[in-house]
Amino acid sequence: MTGQSDTGLPISEEMAEHMASLAKRSQELISDFMSRQPLSTTTPDPMNIGPSLVEMSALMMSEPGKLVERQLSLWQDYMHLWQNATLRMLGEEPEPIVAEPRGDRRFKDPEWRDNIVFDFVRQGYLLTANTIMNTVKEVEGLDQKDKAKVDFAVKQFVDALSPSNFVLTNPEVLRTTMEERGENLLRGLENIISDFERGDGMLATKMTDETAFEVGGNVAVTPGKVVFQNRMFQLLQYNPTTETVYEKPLIFMPPWINKFYILDLTEQKSMIKYLVDKGFTVFCVSWVNPDGSYRETSFENYMTEGALEAIRVAREICNTDDVNVVGYCIAGTLMSATLAYLKAKGRENEVNAATFFTAQVDFENAGDLLVFVDDTQIENINTLMEEKGYLDGQNMALTFNMLRSNDLIWSFVVNNYLLGKEPFPFDLLYWNSDSTRLPQAMHQFYLKNMYNENKLIQPGKLVLDGVPIDLTTVETDMYIQAGKDDHIAPAASVFKLLHTFKGNMRFMLAGSGHIAGVINPPAAKKYMHWTNTKKKAADLDEWLETATEHPGSWWGDWEKWLIRRSGKKVDARQPGTNNGYPALEDAPGSYVKAKSLKAPKAAA
Repeated sequence: MTGQSDTGLPISEEMAEHMASLAKRSQELISDFMSRQPLSTTTPDPMNIGPSLVEMSALMMSEPGKLVERQLSLWQDYMHLWQNATLRMLGEEPEPIVAEPRGDRRFKDPEWRDNIVFDFVRQGYLLTANTIMNTVKEVEGLDQKDKAKVDFAVKQFVDALSPSNFVLTNPEVLRTTMEERGENLLRGLENIISDFERGDGMLATKMTDETAFEVGGNVAVTPGKVVFQNRMFQLLQYNPTTETVYEKPLIFMPPWINKFYILDLTEQKSMIKYLVDKGFTVFCVSWVNPDGSYRETSFENYMTEGALEAIRVAREICNTDDVNVVGYCIAGTLMSATLAYLKAKGRENEVNAATFFTAQVDFENAGDLLVFVDDTQIENINTLMEEKGYLDGQNMALTFNMLRSNDLIWSFVVNNYLLGKEPFPFDLLYWNSDSTRLPQAMHQFYLKNMYNENKLIQPGKLVLDGVPIDLTTVETDMYIQAGKDDHIAPAASVFKLLHTFKGNMRFMLAGSGHIAGVINPPAAKKYMHWTNTKKKAADLDEWLETATEHPGSWWGDWEKWLIRRSGKKVDARQPGTNNGYPALEDAPGSYVKAKSLKAPKAAA
């Protein structure tokens, strides 16, 4: 680097002085922050992966021939890569020998391909990463849980070592650092410290401009009233937009792991508004964001004081014998138990029809989350919750984010901390960051009895409010939705509901995953969905063999199914006009506005 700067100094000297100044300021920021942090009491292996890695290493060493074979193959790939790089330097354009997976945006900057050095780094990383992952996958002798843990841990390791995550091996970051003379890195350090402070000492990476959104302002905006509340939830009833409505009301029971307004994100994406405009009387449960006083609140309380109360109140407000219900994710698991409870009590007629979004009742093959659940991890989580009486929302958010670490962790590390940028406003990521706490007793019960011991699917093994739960007794009509690419509730696991209950069931497979597979309004014209009217299949693969693919959203298919189970048309019901249930406040209510994280640090 030659020439002079505006100060008269050689550019290289000025850059060096500037970086020294940045280093001093960075040290001061770090020292000030660290002086205010408590000593960590976390276990060094909270996921209990160490024993699985040790066993994997022993199995690998017992077959050294396979390791040598893999290493030779990688060496040959590197020789090929060197040859291609040489050809490029001579002006030729050979075909790349490896490419990143479809949808991988880590290497989107053109220099990853246009620059021979960065192209070599990119392809070299991908070759090495593929070799490591495939070598681990081929290890024989590990049981299913240990194998899942090892695969997960190695993927986290491989993702973390991507050259896109480092200043000197990311062309965009390196270019920005030179152009801004390191100011981007100082802003990134300030962003890190701000995120630690926002998370009370735990890194709560900001994924979006949180000042751009307001619950009840530009998200969760469908008009309605809070018509009931207890310590567990507020019940929202939405204002009708049609003169007449279907007789049977529809109650949404969203997961309490997140907040309900994923169902009412914006006017264009709102499933709630869509159904209100179609003439349904819509209620939605807005769960409390619990504090330490909820320490002993259990899964059973979510049924007795939550689901059952919501059903009772909606029936009384609408003066109907029964209601239709929707259970999403963990609330779908709860709803399945609630239906069995009602059946055992002789009250099954209180629910006319049930819809399940990405819900599981058999947790034998419950997807990537099984990696986080064994006796040791459950005990570690219990220790983590012991002081406060709840699991912090950011702990659960980190768990889910690790399942898609490149998209939900490392992309923000690069943007926020290396490039020193503020994240863009994005309503879905705002909702994803608006985390909720989980009561200690409930969380322990759920992990132990569902994921670890899989009791719900075993008739009579799970007891709620003194009632043995037997899902096989339930004969309620059901609409079952699964997401083709769902990594939280795998479609094959959701499909098992068809072989659990006895009622008239319709299974529908939606394109995309746990969120986009559900929140896919028809106007978006995205993805596709599959239906099958033939006899029950043994598993999802057999079902797909004769399924029919349809373009776009599945909401219309569900709407037709709901209409046939929603009764005659009656005059529209205005929230708050039932004498026993006056309006308490406007939707979305106050429960949903309780924050788990501190307000984001104001921009300088």
